[in-house]
Formats: sequence, C-alpha cells, structure tokens
Amino acid sequence: MEPEAPAMNKQLVALLAFLTGLFPLSAFAAGDGSGGALDLTTSKIGIAALILFVIAYGFVIAEEFLHLRKSKPVLVAAGVIWALVGIAYLMHGDTSYAANSLRHNLLEYAELLLFLLAAMTFINTLQERRVFDALRAWLVSSGFSLRTIFWLTGLLAFFISPVADNLTTALIMCAVVMAVGAGNAPFIAIACINIVVAANAGGAFSPFGDITTLMVWQKGIVHFWDFFHLFIPSAVNWLVPALLMSFAVAKDRPAPMQERVTVKQGGYIIIGLFLLTIVMAVSFHNFLHFPPVMGMMTGLGLLKVYGYFLRRDELTLQPPHIGGPEQLEVGDEVRQNYKPRQRPFDIFISMKRAEWDTLMFFYGVILCVGGLGTLGYLALVSEAMYVGLGPTWANILVGILSALVDNIPVMFAVLTMNPDMSLAQWLLVTLTAGVGGSLLSIGSAAGVALMGQARGYYTFFSHLKWTWAIALGYAASIWVHLLLNSDLHHLSPAG
Repeated sequence: MEPEAPAMNKQLVALLAFLTGLFPLSAFAAGDGSGGALDLTTSKIGIAALILFVIAYGFVIAEEFLHLRKSKPVLVAAGVIWALVGIAYLMHGDTSYAANSLRHNLLEYAELLLFLLAAMTFINTLQERRVFDALRAWLVSSGFSLRTIFWLTGLLAFFISPVADNLTTALIMCAVVMAVGAGNAPFIAIACINIVVAANAGGAFSPFGDITTLMVWQKGIVHFWDFFHLFIPSAVNWLVPALLMSFAVAKDRPAPMQERVTVKQGGYIIIGLFLLTIVMAVSFHNFLHFPPVMGMMTGLGLLKVYGYFLRRDELTLQPPHIGGPEQLEVGDEVRQNYKPRQRPFDIFISMKRAEWDTLMFFYGVILCVGGLGTLGYLALVSEAMYVGLGPTWANILVGILSALVDNIPVMFAVLTMNPDMSLAQWLLVTLTAGVGGSLLSIGSAAGVALMGQARGYYTFFSHLKWTWAIALGYAASIWVHLLLNSDLHHLSPAG
C-alpha cells in the first residue's frame, strides 16, 4: 500500500541522506526484526525497480544494434534493484528477509553457474579436439542431396542438443548447411530455420538440453526420467514444420566437397568422460539427493586429470617426419593437429572460452527477477496468470512470451512464483518455454547466433515467413502432450 505523503517525504529524505553518506542507515530503520514478504508493488521504490528492469532488458533486446553485450545492463540493474529492495525492507524495520532472499538467489545461481561451466568446458574441449569438425567434414563430403542435408542436419540437431547445448549444436549444423548450399540463399535460410526449431525442440525433453529444463531439474520439481515424457511432443514440435518446409527444398545434389578431418588425440575418450559425467550428475541427484552440479564438477575434475596426460604427451611429441620439437609449427598437418610446443593442450583455455557473457547475463537476470519477486511483483503476476487464466493457458502464454523475451527470466519467474500445478503442467511449461522461442528468430540463442553466422541468408523476416508452420508445430506439441500425458495430471511434482 502506498505510504502517506508525510511518511514518504521522510523516507525519501532518509534515502537521500543514506545515498550521500550523511548518517548511518540505522538512524531511520524502525527496528531489527525479520518479517515476511512485503507487497511493495505500488510503492515508489517498487515501481522504480520495475522501470529499471524494463530499461535494462530493452538494452538486452537491442544488443544486435547497439553492440553492447547483454550482460552489462542487467549486471548494473541487478545491483541497483537489490539496493532498492534492501532500502525498502529496512524502512519497514526488516533487516534480514531481503538478505535471506538474496542469499537464496545467489545459491541458485551458483549451482547453475558451476553446472554450465563444467558442461561448456567439455564442449569447448571437444571442439578443440576437432570432434565436431570431423562430423561436419563427413556431412559436407558425403554427396547427399539438399533435401537429405535438410533432414540430416535437423535430425542431428534434435538428438545432439539434449546432450550438448542447443547453441553449439545449431552453429555446427549451420556450418554444414553453409558449406553444402554455398550461394543457394533459399536453401540456407530454410535449413537454418529447421535447425533452430530442431535444436530447441531437442533441448526440451532433456534436463541438459536447455537452461530452462536444467533449472526445473535442479529445483527438484521434475525427476530426471520424467522429462522424457516430453520426447514425443518435442519430436512433433519439430517434425510438423520440418515436413511442411521440406516441400520447399530442392532435391539437387551438389558436388561433394573433399574434406577430411582427423579427431585429435583423446577426442573419443573425452566423449566417454562427458557421458560418464552426465551419469554422475544424475546419480548424485537421484540417489544421494545432492545437487547435480556435484556430479558435473567431479567429471570436470576427471577431465582436468586426463588433460594433464594430453598436455604431457604434446610437450614431448616429436613427429618422425620433422627435425625436432622446435619445428612443431611447420607444416599444414602439424598446424591442424598439434599446438606449438610453447602452447600445449591446456584445459584452462577451454574454461576461458566458456560463454562468460551468457553466464554473467544469467546472474543479472536471476538477481533482477529475484529482486522483483521480493518486492511482490511475481506474486501479482502469478495471481493474474495461474489463477485468472488457469495453468494450461498460462503455460501456453509462457511459451509465446519466450518468443519475445529470453526464456531464462520467464522460466525463473515461474519457478520463483512456484504455482500449485500437477506434474503434467510443470512438464507443459517446460515444453512451451523451451520450444516457444522458435516462433521468432530472436526468441532463442540458437536463432540469434545463426542470424549472425548466416548473415544475409537467414534473417528475421525469412524466419517470420515460416512462423505459421512453426506455430502449427507448437500447437500440435501441446495437444500431443495433453493427450499422451493426461495421467500425469493427477500426480504432484517431485518438489
């Protein structure tokens, strides 16, 4: 409720005094007790925090035009929003509720950060060992027709993204499309759309496939194996638009490109270590009831140990056809397969190449949304959506919002609101948040990345041309889920 004018004037004077350091904050704190959550949605501080978040997210949306990394505005907004939250609660005499809420948000982010850091390090190491290059070379040198490449790249995107992240998967498949369809603008555009839809759909049925599914799993709301109830709905989400688009793909068979790539030493062993790491993450969570990040970090440790032996081998490597180790940088084959002696394999290079802008963006978003939740805005939205519209329509709306706004803040807001829903409804919002971003090219990281990689071929409007087909797949996947998983409506979520 809005404070009376004299009281608000007093608070504003106190706030200004605090910001200029004229006297300690305790001078106007009413007490040091701890109360519950406050509804500050109509207060001036609450409105200011909300406006700040909207402005910061406006900069995120305009990243492509401003060339301002998306993490920068939300990092600043997160700090200022939580400062406003702390001031608001202190004015009501509560010195601990906001602090406890902040610690809770930081813990959630820490688990997500370490999990993603381990996963990204594995993916970057596989790229450094040329595993993905070998897959790409096989596809471009196979001599397949354009329509076959269309289906193969979509199929691989659908099945690789549940293990690797959908962004990396989309970039690899796009490289294949760009090479095979060089100069064929219509094919490149439609194949990129297919890859984006397939990668997003594939990530929706796996706890590892998308940040949204990872957050739901780490929260303990949905068990690991329950996600696979979404396999058929996710497949429908991709296959419906893919089938419709495939009729627009020519059956031309371009000349195969002669490209051969050899996987570097240890590449296949690292694939095995990655799979073992996933098993450990699931086991830690399912059997020991620990956060899955424990298994991921243990696997990262194993990768580091194995990296020690790779590094030692490269330090002592002397190819027989080369005079000595000081000449390792000479020759095309050596350049492609070995690092120079002064730069042997280093696992920390793979860690350094993690998407730090993305990881910092997640920090800013989680803290911003958490701050707005502490001010009472998420409770307000939850009441309007999940009580006013009902869970099914609310969860469908979440997917549509994901096409306009990044699905990370949307899903984190839903998790923070924690509406009372059945397991089927939690799976529905997991599905819609994961695949809703396919409706527009700007709705997912995969789409944004491919607009940059296939610049001039895959654009916002080329994607928009097929949004009707993608929307049919979106509607069909929801219908299939509600039909096949109707028995889950009577089950409570794991959390």
